[in-house]
Amino acid sequence: MMWVWFRAVRLRFLLSSVIAATLGAAVAWNTHGTINIQDWVVVVAGVAALHASVDLLNDYRDYRRGIDTRTRRTGMSGGSGVLPEGLLRPEQVRRVGIACLCAGAAVGSYYTYTHGAVVGVILGFAVLSIYFYSTRIVDWGLGETFVGIKGGLIVLGSHYIQTAHLGPEAALAGAAAGSLSALVLFVASFPDREADRAGGRRTIVIRLGPERAARLYWIFPGVFVCVTLYGVAAGIFPWMVAISLAALPLAVRAGLGMMRQHAEHYTHMRGTLVYSRISGLLLVAGFAVATPAIAGAV
Repeated sequence: MMWVWFRAVRLRFLLSSVIAATLGAAVAWNTHGTINIQDWVVVVAGVAALHASVDLLNDYRDYRRGIDTRTRRTGMSGGSGVLPEGLLRPEQVRRVGIACLCAGAAVGSYYTYTHGAVVGVILGFAVLSIYFYSTRIVDWGLGETFVGIKGGLIVLGSHYIQTAHLGPEAALAGAAAGSLSALVLFVASFPDREADRAGGRRTIVIRLGPERAARLYWIFPGVFVCVTLYGVAAGIFPWMVAISLAALPLAVRAGLGMMRQHAEHYTHMRGTLVYSRISGLLLVAGFAVATPAIAGAV
């Protein structure tokens, strides 16, 4: 049964939040020369619980609306498939989704108590966004915006818990991480467009049509490249962070394929996911390797 729940929370997508939380700690390590490993572990667990709640509650609501029974699953889109296939009951998924939300909120509440209002504001945004994600945010075509902001706030929150400081390093790193997460969601929405339209959603792909929407692909890696280059050139990022641009050819290849076929092929979606994850991990590595006081970690 455990493998069914792993499938339901879609680990390949959950990894983006884990990377973002780790990135915040890596930036803190780079700027302050020390991190608290226990806090990092707890934050990663809390962030993972919140992300899992989004996916579980989204699966539940999409199933109830008939979206996931109409769409064609690709492994990158169409939901987890555990409800249409009868592997889990809707109420099971809803209850576990709420439990994950409560667990993540509990972690956030603890750090709000110990670190103050900044964490509370980030937590409030997270809880409200999770609750309204499947019922309002995606319906209004704001899914990519939400995911981008979410990624940025995870980095900021993780960094703040380590340092009690909000700085340009964390803000720019958050923007870079958010652009990667938003790109994956954007590409995954293409195959789902007809099912989403029938379910009342108005995503970017539905509003613009697949051909015009495909041209927006380049915005997301463009933001990542510009933020990274600016951070390095301005001396905000250590120069080693430029290594995160090494995966850019993967995005170019996937983007060109998508321009031709509008992301109908799993290859382009998978290529985009691989680009996003590699770039995120290299971003973490760039900050970690450049850290001047590695020996100070506790």
